[in-house]
Amino acid sequence: MTAILDSLMTGLPFLLLHSSVTFLMLGAGLSIYIRITPFDEISLIKNKNNAAAITLGGAIVGFAIPLAASLKTSLNLWDIVIWGFVTLILMLISYRVIDFLVRDLAQRVEANEIGPAILLAAIKLAVGLIAAASVAG
Repeated sequence: MTAILDSLMTGLPFLLLHSSVTFLMLGAGLSIYIRITPFDEISLIKNKNNAAAITLGGAIVGFAIPLAASLKTSLNLWDIVIWGFVTLILMLISYRVIDFLVRDLAQRVEANEIGPAILLAAIKLAVGLIAAASVAG
C-alpha cells in the first residue's frame, strides 16, 4: 500500500500541472478562436442559434483532441503549449479555407443554416485528428 501512495504522491503534482496547462491552452485557444472568427458564437448560442453551437462544438472537440494527445505524449509543458499553438493556427487556417469555399459562411451560420455549420465542425474535427496523429507521431 505504501508503494501505491508513494507513486500517487510522486505523480500527482505532474498530473495536476500538465492537466492544468492543457485546460488553460484549451481555454486560451478557444478564446482566441472566438475573437478571430467574424461572428460571435457565444451570443448566437445564447440566442438559440444551433449552427453556431455546432461550429463551436466542433472547434472545442477539434482543439481538445490534439491537446489530449500532447498531454499523453508530452515530456514537458512546452510540448503542450507548442502543439496547442500549432493546432490553433491549423484551426484558423481551416476556417479561412472553408470560408473561401462556402461563400458567406459567417452570414450563413448567423442565419442558423445547419449544413455549413456541420461541414465546418467536421473540418475542425478532421484537422484536430490529423494534428493529434502528428503529435503522437
